[in-house]
Amino acid sequence: MELQTLEKNVKNVLKGTDLHGLGERKVGKVRDIYIGEKTITLVSTDRHTSFDRIIAHIPCKGEILNLISAWWFKQTEDIIQNHVISVSDPAVLIAKKCTVIPIECIVRGYITGSTNTSLWTLYNGGQRDFGNFTLLDGLKKNQKLDEPVFTPTTKSDEHDRPITPAEIVSEKILSKEMTDELERVAKAVFKRGQEIALSKGLILVDTKYEFGLDENGKLTLIDEVHTPDSSRYWKANTYQERIDQGLEPEYFDKEFLRLWFKDNCDPYNDAVLPEAPPDMGAELARRYIEIYETITGEKFEHDFTVPVLDRIEKNLSIK
Repeated sequence: MELQTLEKNVKNVLKGTDLHGLGERKVGKVRDIYIGEKTITLVSTDRHTSFDRIIAHIPCKGEILNLISAWWFKQTEDIIQNHVISVSDPAVLIAKKCTVIPIECIVRGYITGSTNTSLWTLYNGGQRDFGNFTLLDGLKKNQKLDEPVFTPTTKSDEHDRPITPAEIVSEKILSKEMTDELERVAKAVFKRGQEIALSKGLILVDTKYEFGLDENGKLTLIDEVHTPDSSRYWKANTYQERIDQGLEPEYFDKEFLRLWFKDNCDPYNDAVLPEAPPDMGAELARRYIEIYETITGEKFEHDFTVPVLDRIEKNLSIK
């Protein structure tokens, strides 16, 4: 899709929904979630968040994330069942209702990151023992690990807390059997993701998964899978050359929009934020489309003449 088309339609976005007859509505960062008796309807909006707030709305972002996730659910369903019932609209996923497991399953294939809790920051500060795995001395930033590692956190509305598998068991959050199974499945799905991503010219660096239990108590992959919002991707063809030159790998970059807000306002404290320049919103949309087409091998199509909300209501048969 041409950048000019995206810039022309930069305000043609889905900011939110208020759909009737689907159950109780809960509003997340990006998705509007409707909880029915046996199913959950997940509507992916075009909200773009940072600094713990909505900073912009990016054309087509919601449906791209939804379609990428649906594609990955299909690629991994032989490893573990998932919650998908149907993709009723490009922006909507109908899912089985599951009991959510209160652990966020993070898998890392490379030692990288810059936050205080990132694997590289902790390692660079001297930590070697991470509870369920130990890293050797001499590793370099952005180096591939011999085997992916499992670094779970608790799930909280306020602040997720890193936790080891042994602590999950000792704090009686989950049984040892369930904790072991989560680690096994998360690593298996990640390795499948790495293999497929590499065949598309991408490196799947790290990601997070959420799991639940279905009505029969069976482990189920839920939420989203391997989207550019839940995963880190690098470009494979330039990785080694850039590492050899002491450069950071090429990655899917959303940071430029975040940096613009930091330069033009106080995004943590200002009551009202300035509008992002149209060309920046269009460029971020273009990047989302590019990664969708790279991963799925399918061309992204979107009809801007039909309002997204009208299309969703029609596809869900809502009057």
